[in-house]
Amino acid sequence: MNIPMKAENFTAVGSFIKNVDFDGTEVLRVTKDPKIEAFDEPTFARLVGTKFKNGTIEGKVLSRLLPDAPEFARGFLGVAFRIDENNEHFESFYIRPTNGRNESQLRRNRATQYFSYPDYKFDRFRSESPGEYESYADMGLDEWINLKIKVDGEHAELYVNNSKHPVLVVNDLKLGPDAEGDVALWVEEGTEGFFKELKINPS
Repeated sequence: MNIPMKAENFTAVGSFIKNVDFDGTEVLRVTKDPKIEAFDEPTFARLVGTKFKNGTIEGKVLSRLLPDAPEFARGFLGVAFRIDENNEHFESFYIRPTNGRNESQLRRNRATQYFSYPDYKFDRFRSESPGEYESYADMGLDEWINLKIKVDGEHAELYVNNSKHPVLVVNDLKLGPDAEGDVALWVEEGTEGFFKELKINPS
């Protein structure tokens, strides 16, 4: 199912959204509300009226750093899914485009991330299970990146730029196999995120 990228099809949650022209194509621009200082929060454009449990979510994303982006900004953006009615629980995969080709191998190893809101954010995973919920993938700022997420029960896979094999595998989605809910386009601090060609195929 192809999703029309019209702002009226989305609800801004902890974010600002609008349609913009990008090289002749209408895309959705999403930025985080700067009033929200915590990280890995519900800061996204929530798609209206599409429930998702298992299946695939795919789209193209492009990240730029805002002029006032803090030093730690990495161009964070991604997809949230199985979002409950009140935005109190959801799963998410996101990317850090500035890490993909960084000279530091440690930062490269942190190019992609899984987190589960509210209990399992990136810092908890990094402390308790270092390296298990983040991985390397080749990517950079200001370029269109294809993201594909496959979800089946407690198992999820992230594919980047049409990779044959997943770049990140999660075998224990923290909300469990029966969670379901909405899909959203997620951004973090310092990021100007652009989204197009969103496709959702429930199974």
